[in-house]
Amino acid sequence: MENFKPLNRKNYGSIPHLLGSKLGETDKYVHEVQHRIMTEKTRDKHDYVIVTEKYDGSNVGITKVNGKIYAITRSGWIANTSPFKQHHYFANWVEVQKDRFNFIEEGERLAGEWMLVAHGTKYKILGEPFVAFDYFTPNNERLLHADLISKTALADIQTPRIIFHGYQAFPINFAMEELNGNKHLHTIIADGKPEGVVYRIERKGKFEYAAKYVRPDYESGKYIIGIDEADLIYNLNPNQFEKLEAGGQN
Repeated sequence: MENFKPLNRKNYGSIPHLLGSKLGETDKYVHEVQHRIMTEKTRDKHDYVIVTEKYDGSNVGITKVNGKIYAITRSGWIANTSPFKQHHYFANWVEVQKDRFNFIEEGERLAGEWMLVAHGTKYKILGEPFVAFDYFTPNNERLLHADLISKTALADIQTPRIIFHGYQAFPINFAMEELNGNKHLHTIIADGKPEGVVYRIERKGKFEYAAKYVRPDYESGKYIIGIDEADLIYNLNPNQFEKLEAGGQN
């Protein structure tokens, strides 16, 4: 099948880290002022802070272009042309239930994490191996978190566990304590300590910015980097996603 980008853009970029978070090779920290607004003191009554669990899987998306539903990778290419088999499983998962995603309007996209393969954390998955964390308009603008929740609820798609939300800053140590203490309150449960959290600021009905915090002792990619595909650890039996493997997705 021809490889192409249905939206002619990436599915998802990279968000900066909060100060003290463990950085990857190409990662950057958020501005100190933004860090303080999220974790110490908001500017005023209009800053709305949302903290959710950060999941360690593969960034993917679902979009609709010319009336057709596509599964895409982080870079925006169609998932069933990826060199990685886990993306083909994701494409299969989307294809067999594509009518479920008809709530996505033309040019919009749902971004999320495909949790089938263990990356730096093993997970117990009680439901589906997909968690949706962002929703974008055709103009590449993020919808509010409440809109993400309402749209995904139409198709019974899970979203990240909410650690905190309110019109005040939330300290990182409080977030991590809650993250580790109540991780059973979701259908995707980390084996051991979760990776971290994602903060987002919304203000006067619009998304402003987001940042993530990865715990300093986290071993990123320890189950996948340098590992042959045949030796990967699956959080869920992948056989159920083989249905279209022989026939493709034409």
